[in-house]
Amino acid sequence: MIRLFLLLTLPVLIFLTGGCSANAPADQQEIKKEQLENYRKELNELKEKIADLEAELNTDTPVNAVNVETSILKPIDFEQFIEASGIVSTDRNIVVSPETPGIIQSILVTEGDEVKKGQILAKLNTESIQQSIEEIKVNLRLATTLFERRKNLWEQNIGSEVELLQAESNMMALQKKLQGLEAQMDMAVVKAPIPGVVDNLLQKQGEMAGPSIPFARIVNLEDIYITADVSEEYLNKINQGDSVDVFFPVLGILKKATVFRTSAVIDPDSRTFSIRANLDNNDLSLQPNLMGEMRMRISRIPNALVVPSILVKKDFNGEFIFVVSEGKNGILRAGKRYIISGIKDNNNTVVTEGLKEGTEIITKGFAQVADGSVLNVK
Repeated sequence: MIRLFLLLTLPVLIFLTGGCSANAPADQQEIKKEQLENYRKELNELKEKIADLEAELNTDTPVNAVNVETSILKPIDFEQFIEASGIVSTDRNIVVSPETPGIIQSILVTEGDEVKKGQILAKLNTESIQQSIEEIKVNLRLATTLFERRKNLWEQNIGSEVELLQAESNMMALQKKLQGLEAQMDMAVVKAPIPGVVDNLLQKQGEMAGPSIPFARIVNLEDIYITADVSEEYLNKINQGDSVDVFFPVLGILKKATVFRTSAVIDPDSRTFSIRANLDNNDLSLQPNLMGEMRMRISRIPNALVVPSILVKKDFNGEFIFVVSEGKNGILRAGKRYIISGIKDNNNTVVTEGLKEGTEIITKGFAQVADGSVLNVK
């Protein structure tokens, strides 16, 4: 009879179970989630109880303690810097051309030579000018002689005043013409307008030179400067006379400088302004168009509380940092301390509110702790 009863009731049970299971999964998921949350709470409570008992029994470090390293917060003088890429330039980078056209007769310097101001670099062919000068000199001697004779005669009341004036005019005209030809002779000599180095000779002997044809480039490497573009947000933070560190990666050279000037106009496209710092280049190690990294201080905060930026976390309530607090029975626990941060620079953050001098902050192992975690401070 029992077997017969089981055989008759089994299909009914299977049917009933199958029919209910269609609606059960959603409810079971919620039940499981609630159970999981309860288990977690119970686990945390058990951990706290275990830690308390271990402390009472004077055992070693609690088994659930998180190993961390800490540091004591102390005020420091905080400085904020910005960096900008700049290019070396010089106002004494000049292309030289002769003042008059002519064939280059001789070049008296080579590339790399140091020259002084006024030193002759090259001479042009001046044969035609020289011939004209000799011709004018002959005519000028004759005109001078005629003028002197007319003057002597006029003093003896011989001859007319018109003849005297004509002789004087001819003589003076020839003198002016001679002066003009001699000036052309001087312009046919190419001279260095500044002291410096002959960086490049752009023409060769025998070529045609002229005012519109570049002959050579002279560069003075002593008076150089570096310029860079900086965001307009730092307009009131960078001023004339501020110190600047300039590093040249290619040369491995660090030079100290000061801000010479800031531009009076902001670029409308990039929203930047230009700064210039003069550089000392007595060793001639720097050259125009060399790239350099400029580092400038834009703010300084004395006695600031500064923490590594990586320690600052954020949740829905704001920014926080984990500190060490002492709980029951002297057990060290992690505490979530909400803060207000200020300037962030060079991977550091200034804390304006929420921390005070002497606070013990967790610097290593902070990623493994939560609010209330038991700590084992190394």
